[in-house]
Amino acid sequence: MARAAVVFFLIAAIAVPRNFDRTTARPGTSKALSEADNDLIDDLSRRSFRYFWEQTNPNTGLVLDRAPAAPDAHKNPAREGVASIAATGFGLTAVCIAADHRWISHTMAHQRVFKTLQYFAKKAPQQHGWFYHFMDAATGERRWRSEISSIDTALLLAGVLTARQCFHDDPDLVQLATEIYNRVDFAWMMDGSKSYFSHGWTPEKGFLPFRWDTYSELIILYVLGIGSPTHPIPAGVWDNWKLPVVEVGSYAYVGGGPLFIHQYSQAWVDLRDRVTSGAELDSWEPRVNYFANSVAATRAEQEIFAKQLSRKFPGYSAQIWGVTASDSTKGYTDWGSNSGNLRIDGTVVPSAAAGSLMFAPDICIPAIRTMLLRYGKRIYGRYGFADAFNPVTQWVSSDVIGIDEGITLLSADNLRTGRVWQWFMENPETEKALDLAGLVKARDVLQAPKLVSPGVQN
Repeated sequence: MARAAVVFFLIAAIAVPRNFDRTTARPGTSKALSEADNDLIDDLSRRSFRYFWEQTNPNTGLVLDRAPAAPDAHKNPAREGVASIAATGFGLTAVCIAADHRWISHTMAHQRVFKTLQYFAKKAPQQHGWFYHFMDAATGERRWRSEISSIDTALLLAGVLTARQCFHDDPDLVQLATEIYNRVDFAWMMDGSKSYFSHGWTPEKGFLPFRWDTYSELIILYVLGIGSPTHPIPAGVWDNWKLPVVEVGSYAYVGGGPLFIHQYSQAWVDLRDRVTSGAELDSWEPRVNYFANSVAATRAEQEIFAKQLSRKFPGYSAQIWGVTASDSTKGYTDWGSNSGNLRIDGTVVPSAAAGSLMFAPDICIPAIRTMLLRYGKRIYGRYGFADAFNPVTQWVSSDVIGIDEGITLLSADNLRTGRVWQWFMENPETEKALDLAGLVKARDVLQAPKLVSPGVQN
């Protein structure tokens, strides 16, 4: 691992405000939340879940990629009926969350999950266990000439394995989930590479030339591949990614892309107490903490908007901040997250802050509260926040998007209960993958001699 790519991790671990109390803001417990905070998050979570309950085909279990924010709004015929397998992975998890909170009955949740797993195990079109990115919600047919997608299948599988543990007392459901996961040929998607997954495959052109070779939402994909009991990939691939270091004000972290690259994998994979085992004791390299990195990335995002971008766009502040991939006046946009990005135009994406509730609740809760209080019903409706809005021009997206609803719900519930992390990590394949990749429990290294890095005080 390159030196520049390593130093950031120690910085990430300490790059939090001095008055931030780690003991009372621990993700995965509601004890630190005030009654008002809990009520706010509960209302947002219920509305986000409503999207998955209402925008899912009851026969296939496929979740629509997007839907109008208001039920009576005009629908786009070109997008109507198109499902996303990534949204479906979030949807399976959403149903588990709803049953856990008793928003719906256990029986209703079980029926929805069972039918979805039955469809993907027996009927959905697939190649070597991988599924098309976009599918017709009613028929399962490929839509928009989309690819057999590696990362979107991984997000679907995350939901499948979450459901396997949530409903572990039903052997038939467990068998369906296991069949879906065990069928996936992870080595096939590497297209002969010994290091990286392809982004996908199409029947017209074969494997896409792009590779998952740089830190991003790829963690979930490699965890599933390394842990596969039937078609595993070598654990050593974990150390092959590029780790681009970004410096923002007082923060340094690996990333550089939109916030969702930090959020999606860790919505399921619990890395709070996992670190790399580190180099030999005579080496200067510190241990890697991906969770701390995501905390730093979230805090850096707020700093960019509050201290830099607010000079150009007066709608931004320490309470109104954040972009990630979303709708915009120019269509769906992958914004990036640096102050020099010319595409940033004053738009705010609520799921940037909401999707990071599990990382930095002390800055994310005030953000979603301020958005709600300041802009009210203009941006907050049946399914929670509109996908994006512009505080200055008053533009508001007419749609909500499934994956943005999903990361909002999962992150909120990880903050409050930690149950999604618990369900997913109860899968033995997950723990096995992290062990093989060299990520150890932090408590197991606390007694090891400290590694002193040049220029860093331990």
